[in-house]
Amino acid sequence: MSKHWQSFGELNNTEAYQKSLNNEFKEDLPFEMDGSLIDAQTPRRDFLKYLGFTTAAAAIAASCETPIKKSIPFANRPEDIVPGVANYYATTYVNGGEAVSVLAKVRDGRPIKIEGNDLSPITGGGTSARVQASVLDLYDGARLRFPTIGGKEATFEAIDKELATAISGSVVLLSSTINSPSSLEVIKQFLAKYPNSKHVQYDPISYSGILAANKICYGKQAIPSYKFDAAKAIVSIGADFLGTWISPIEYARQYAKGKKLSAKNPEMSRHIAFETVASLTGSNADERFLHRPSETGVVVLGLLNAINGASVNVADKKLAAGIEKAAKALKAANGEALVVCGSNDVNVQVVVNAINEALGANGKTIDFGTTNNVSASLDTDFATLLDSKVDTLILVDANPVYTWGDSAKVVKWLKSIATTVSFNAKVDETSALCKYQIPSHHYLESWGDAEIATGHFSFLQPTINPLFKTRQWQDSLLKWTGSAVDYVGTLKVLWATKLGVTNNWDKVLQEGIWSVLPNMVSNPQPTFTSTGVEAAKTALAAMSIGKGVELQLYQKVAIGAGEGTSNPWLMEMPDPVTRATWDNYLIVSPAMARELLGINVSTTDGTKESDKYETEPAKKVVEVNIGGKKINLAALIIPGTHPNTVGIALGYGRNSKIGKTANTDEKPIGVNAFQFATLSNGAVSFSVADVKLVKTDEK
Repeated sequence: MSKHWQSFGELNNTEAYQKSLNNEFKEDLPFEMDGSLIDAQTPRRDFLKYLGFTTAAAAIAASCETPIKKSIPFANRPEDIVPGVANYYATTYVNGGEAVSVLAKVRDGRPIKIEGNDLSPITGGGTSARVQASVLDLYDGARLRFPTIGGKEATFEAIDKELATAISGSVVLLSSTINSPSSLEVIKQFLAKYPNSKHVQYDPISYSGILAANKICYGKQAIPSYKFDAAKAIVSIGADFLGTWISPIEYARQYAKGKKLSAKNPEMSRHIAFETVASLTGSNADERFLHRPSETGVVVLGLLNAINGASVNVADKKLAAGIEKAAKALKAANGEALVVCGSNDVNVQVVVNAINEALGANGKTIDFGTTNNVSASLDTDFATLLDSKVDTLILVDANPVYTWGDSAKVVKWLKSIATTVSFNAKVDETSALCKYQIPSHHYLESWGDAEIATGHFSFLQPTINPLFKTRQWQDSLLKWTGSAVDYVGTLKVLWATKLGVTNNWDKVLQEGIWSVLPNMVSNPQPTFTSTGVEAAKTALAAMSIGKGVELQLYQKVAIGAGEGTSNPWLMEMPDPVTRATWDNYLIVSPAMARELLGINVSTTDGTKESDKYETEPAKKVVEVNIGGKKINLAALIIPGTHPNTVGIALGYGRNSKIGKTANTDEKPIGVNAFQFATLSNGAVSFSVADVKLVKTDEK
């Protein structure tokens, strides 16, 4: 059996490692103790107060203004509240197109904990770090507390009056992916009111490559449902499906089933991973092979050739052997196989479709009848919009100034628009440039629905009165449309038509879900068209392989595309691979550490430099130069990284108004790595070649 180490110190059995075994909890507590924790001079909750999180507004909203030390918090207790006894309400966590069925634990009128909804056939009661931490976002003092016009507080009435005449000309509603049937109905009514209008969807992390490839191969621009539990052999190529790719809560549950031995499942699934930077998924694979980001096309081409019995033309012998091994495992699975790829290149995804078709995966481990609705945006749609003349722009959960690579172009475009409206919850990078800011509710304050997958619906209901002067964006659109029905009324009318009886509405609201998931066996799968495969293969074969250092941008499990940067729970959460917190950094391999930093981590030298580097906070800083754009980042040595590839996490370098956790003394924590993303072949690419690295004297 292979021996695994948790650190370089354990590998080398250094003196510092031996000392750490005897002094595991060597850091002092972050507050002064003079007796019990209750009597501490700086109790734990002050940590959240310092970072701008407050329960004062929650106490008011819950009609609970009585001091906390009183034994009875209500003079006239509401019927449905027993002091100290929690109630649970089914609702839905929503973040862009991601929707997770959850239960909100509410005590004394305030949500305090999020749990998964066991009734969901998709997540089965599972959640993620971001879902769990979302309850803290409700109490974030950095949320915009009232609507503004030109940065000054205004009333909803004043804004509605101005916008009645200001919304004109070419009108664009720019949003993240919306999979809510009732919200799409509201948008439909709004667009009908303004004939020269359109709805454009934009996601910071898109799946444009998969969507476009599926349109070419299957005539269906959608993301299918992947059935990891039905696969005996799994090959992942840069797809961190256990951490951040498409639907990790769902996939982790399925993956665990395939790895659990039982009488019905006497054999575990086999998983082979190809990647460039160590990920949660790669760390769990049975076998793992490294490649450059520019070699992704070579890997998928080699895999298709090996499955079809052709030769694998890959210069890297170790990588070629891995491709042969993966092809053998996939063919041995007899149709119960699955290949997934995280690349956003359309040609790569077309070849991946050809691989799965050759394996007979369509209708077995891939279900196009039940599509995943997490993302419907195409990067080309937003790129085209940037070159268009717009008179009125309305933003719903979109922040392109921060997440689009060419931020300067977005800023220039925004400033050319006469009327700009933002429904974003905070004064983020894009909202700061909008004249009208109308903050929408937090999901725990909202009504709504979401079609997570085809036929599977999850519902939102308020668990607390709105803490601040906010209004759901759907209500704003309906007001400007002139509708006599508000959003709750629109929601109920829509579902009364679907469900038929009022009691059914009450039941689905109580359970939080309504599911009519189609059966993939009886539901016809689309026919594969091979027309575009040869062109994709030719394009990939012509792509050049990088010679120098390459960069791979990736998402952290907790931070995502920047949603977690303002949440102290998520910033404090150690990354499952690097174990680092609070910042982004430059991931380098042990081989690059020797060459660039002069640190040898594989042996113990006289100065114990390698052990110090891992255990001491001070890190050597490297200047990263990409096309003239220069940033400085501390270097972390992470085994499992390709020797000619470095990695940087997205989601950092935020502005000062989204929360204190994202900044130190008004200076952003980390750097914004989205600036290195480029539009390539119709989709945003998160890998870069020709990266120059220079060690600095900083630490």
